[in-house]
Amino acid sequence: MRFRPAARPAAFARARFVIGFLALPLLLYGVYVISPYAQAFSIALTDWRGVSAEPRFVGLDNFRRLSGDGVFWTAVRHNALLLVLLPVLTVVVALFFAFLLNDGGPGSGGVRGARFYRVVFFFPQVLAVAIVAVLFQQVFRPDAAGMLNAPLMALGLEPVGFLADPGVALWSILGVLVWQAVGFYVVLFSAGMASVPRELYEAARIDGAGRRQVFFRVTLPLLRDTVQVGWIYLGIAALDVFAIVWVMTAEHGGPDHSTTVMAAEIYRNAFQYFKFGYASAIGVVLFFFTVGFAALALRLSRRERIEY
Repeated sequence: MRFRPAARPAAFARARFVIGFLALPLLLYGVYVISPYAQAFSIALTDWRGVSAEPRFVGLDNFRRLSGDGVFWTAVRHNALLLVLLPVLTVVVALFFAFLLNDGGPGSGGVRGARFYRVVFFFPQVLAVAIVAVLFQQVFRPDAAGMLNAPLMALGLEPVGFLADPGVALWSILGVLVWQAVGFYVVLFSAGMASVPRELYEAARIDGAGRRQVFFRVTLPLLRDTVQVGWIYLGIAALDVFAIVWVMTAEHGGPDHSTTVMAAEIYRNAFQYFKFGYASAIGVVLFFFTVGFAALALRLSRRERIEY
C-alpha cells in the first residue's frame, strides 16, 4: 500500500503567503517609521543640537522647560481648537453634500450630475499641500488682488487681514483645512451611503419619513462606523497640521505666534534653533496627544456593529 505525504494545513500555507507579502513592507515601516519614533524618545532626554557626536544626557529637563514655555502652550491651544472644530465642520459639511449627491430623500435620486460633482469635490485632494497654501495666500491677499478682499474694496469697505490679523489668521487656516479635507470625506461618505440597501430607504418613504428623518433615522446610524473613522483621521490631521501653517503664514506661525502649532514648533526648534533634544520632547508630547485622542475616540464611540 502506498501512502501519500500529508498535505500541509491550509492555515499554514495561508500564513506563509501573507507573511511573504508583508515582510518587506513591515521591514520598511519599522526602519523608516518605528525607528525614528523610538529615537525621538531617546533624543528628547538629551541636549543634542544635531551636530555633536555624543549628546549630553539631561533627563527630563526638556520636558520641564516645556511646562514653562508660553509659545509651546499657545501651540497646544491652537491644536486643541483645530482638534475640536476641524472634525466637526468637515464631517457636517461632507455629510450634507454626500447626502445631496446620493439617493437619500423621498423620491430623490440625488442631484443631476452627481458623478461630476464628486470629481469636483475630490479635486483638492490631488493638489500638494504646499500648492494649496500658495493658492490661498493669493486668495487672502489684503489688497485689490485678493479674491476675497477685491469685492469688499469694490464696495468701499476696508480689506480684511485674513493672514495679518492675529484674531482672524487661525480661523482662515481652519477654513483652508476644511476646504481641503471635505472632498475626500464626501467621496468616503458617498461610498458608505451607496452600500445601504435601497429597501431601507423605500421602507422609510412608505412610512412617510421626510428627507430629514431619513437622514437622521436611517442614513446616519448606518454610517456611524464610517463617520467614526473619518473623525479619528481628521483629529489626527488637526494635531499634525504643519505645511499649511508653515507656508501660508507670516513668520511661519505668525503674526505673533497666532497660528503656530506643535508641529511648527518642532520644526522651528530643530532646524532654526538647532535644539533637536527640545524639539524631540515636543514630538514626544505630540505623539502621546495623538495616541491618546485616537484611543479616547475609539473608546467613546464603541458600540455593537449593525448588520444589514
